[in-house]
Amino acid sequence: MMWWERSKRWCGIWLLGLLLALPAVGQRSGQQLDVFKGVGIDPQLGAYVPLDLTFYNEDGQPVALRKFFDGRRPVLLTLVYYDCPMLCNLVLDGLEKALRQMSWTPGDQFEVLTISFNHRETPELARREKAHYLEMLGKPAAAAGWHFLTGDSTTIRKLTDAVGFHFRWVPEKKQFAHPAALIFLSGEGKIARYLYGLEHDPGDVRKALVEASEGKVGTVVDQVLLYCFQYDPNENSYVANAFNIMRLGGAVTVVLLGITLFVFWRRERRRQREALHTAS
Repeated sequence: MMWWERSKRWCGIWLLGLLLALPAVGQRSGQQLDVFKGVGIDPQLGAYVPLDLTFYNEDGQPVALRKFFDGRRPVLLTLVYYDCPMLCNLVLDGLEKALRQMSWTPGDQFEVLTISFNHRETPELARREKAHYLEMLGKPAAAAGWHFLTGDSTTIRKLTDAVGFHFRWVPEKKQFAHPAALIFLSGEGKIARYLYGLEHDPGDVRKALVEASEGKVGTVVDQVLLYCFQYDPNENSYVANAFNIMRLGGAVTVVLLGITLFVFWRRERRRQREALHTAS
């Protein structure tokens, strides 16, 4: 089983690399493979997703998207299709792995929405996927916060267009060509961050959630870390912000110096009072 999991992950990484590399090669040669036309992500940072859209939950009940947005807690969105033979499974495997390593739990500090962009898929499929990934995650409380949804083609297209997620059906392969990313939304539905790829550092996921919440979730330490680390699109990760670290270090130095001077001043005042008392 371990061998199969490792093989599946490496195959997925190879596949993602191929999907990313071939269009670039095609562009340099003045051509682009038809399968990749219109596929990718056009970042819509700062835009809002339409919260009036209605999807179907795992029980087949209609739910408005706004149900999952409370104005405070961030929402982590993944767009996949449940019968995907490879890439979507690896996206969800990578997300589950990151969530398992985090101290936070979906439904508590944040919500997770996994939505199928294949309008032919059913709530039954969504229910099966949810059960599978909750079992892997091993956090029963996450059932209230990790939602697997389906929808009709019009609703799905409105959502994917809003977040800049572009996919297409490849008839000869009987599969969808699509990108892989985690999309972080604020509690009001504003698009705050994209993390691309199959696997993600749990620390980066947490920072992206804090950033999306605009500081409404997380501890003081999270706020300091977000101040000292900045998202680098070239690295697809949060990297140290040297300028802010220097500024923070300078501020801490000033505070420590002030405390030290205050302690010395209090000690000197006490010594002087004791000396006057002794002299009298």
